[in-house]
Amino acid sequence: MTQWASKLSQSQMDALWMPYTANRQFKASPKMITGAQGNYLIDDNGRKIFDGLSGLWTCGAGHNRPEIAEAVAKQLTTLDYAPAFQYGHNLAFELADRLANMAPADINKVFFTNSGSEAADTSTKIARAYWRQQGQPTKTRIIGRAKGYHGASWGGISFGGIGANRKMWGPAMESDHLSHTLLPNNQFCKGAPNYGEELADELIEMVALHDASNIAAVIVEPMSGSAGVIVPPKAYLRRLRELCNQHDILLIFDEVITGFGRTGSLFGADAFDVVPDMINVAKQITNGAVPMGAVLAREFIYDTVINAGGADYNIELPHGYTYSGHPVACAAAMAALDILEQEKLVSRVAELSPYFEEAVHSLKGMPFVSDIRNFGFAAGFSIESYPGEPARRPYEIADAMWKKGFYVRYGGDTIQLGLPFTTEKAEIDTLINAMQDTLMGK
Repeated sequence: MTQWASKLSQSQMDALWMPYTANRQFKASPKMITGAQGNYLIDDNGRKIFDGLSGLWTCGAGHNRPEIAEAVAKQLTTLDYAPAFQYGHNLAFELADRLANMAPADINKVFFTNSGSEAADTSTKIARAYWRQQGQPTKTRIIGRAKGYHGASWGGISFGGIGANRKMWGPAMESDHLSHTLLPNNQFCKGAPNYGEELADELIEMVALHDASNIAAVIVEPMSGSAGVIVPPKAYLRRLRELCNQHDILLIFDEVITGFGRTGSLFGADAFDVVPDMINVAKQITNGAVPMGAVLAREFIYDTVINAGGADYNIELPHGYTYSGHPVACAAAMAALDILEQEKLVSRVAELSPYFEEAVHSLKGMPFVSDIRNFGFAAGFSIESYPGEPARRPYEIADAMWKKGFYVRYGGDTIQLGLPFTTEKAEIDTLINAMQDTLMGK
């Protein structure tokens, strides 16, 4: 047991049911984090660990930014909480306006949540509400995509497409799934692959099966992060947009990972030049400092729901959360967005992405690496499996990297990287060198 974990009583160690964690393995050999600064975590032995996933795709501006800490501290002594229902506070409106101005096209209405999971639930509920108020209440089905991740709520495990996240729970929301775009002939492709645009046409088959009168929305990640950085084929998202337009289906981009700079653009929608009807965001919106999420919606969706509300004292959308637009989260978000803009971190990602791309693809040919994918400051490696144990070797690689002083994510049969936007070239080099040594068994 590590030094910090040894300070915990057995009762304390046993009390916590950890999320998305092999609890038995962790409690037998804990990896404890006691601090963080810049691009590094600090473990219980005082070691600096390079944060190769920006927390959980959250801390692109680096850890413990004093600007965010000061904004949060000030807000806590000014207005620590305000009821979100029937009352408001200035920061929520100011942040909403700022996000509306950052979002593409006429995506200019903002509904606050506390996480990406809640944003996924909220956007799909808004989709159903929109069609109901349009006089088409049968349009309820949500179409997701295989290998897609949209959080851990009932909605997320319904239209999400990662089997391990679905099999335990049984039936949930009515949904269907497009095929994923992880194709053998796109292996080791740099950036957006050339093949697979035609997979978007599966939506035509789903319209034939369910009829468009029963389909509310398609929800996809512009780039699938949790499944191992699956980058969409060129023109795939544009084709999906065309088909949604043809069949009166709303298109939702889940940008919980891609929003606010990960791709080298503010949004994945910008990077792939496609305007959806709603965008889900979270994670980077506060640089991971305080939980927050949001749904950004096009004006016509908002207008339809609001204008069908009846008397002006009626609640038009009976949905929300106790902590929607929490004043402390809003303060953290405003400070995080200030950093993003003032330090030009989005353009920095765009400038350094080619260097990162060449670095990760230098690992082609290393033992056990069967594919490498990348876009912006994200990269995924498919790892050859032990027979019947697809998750074992990625776990062993991540464990060895931690011992070397690097945090990388393992999930399924993949290793994933999501660098801080503040990463230097030398840090990319040391990270990739450590991965090479690990893959070669050194």
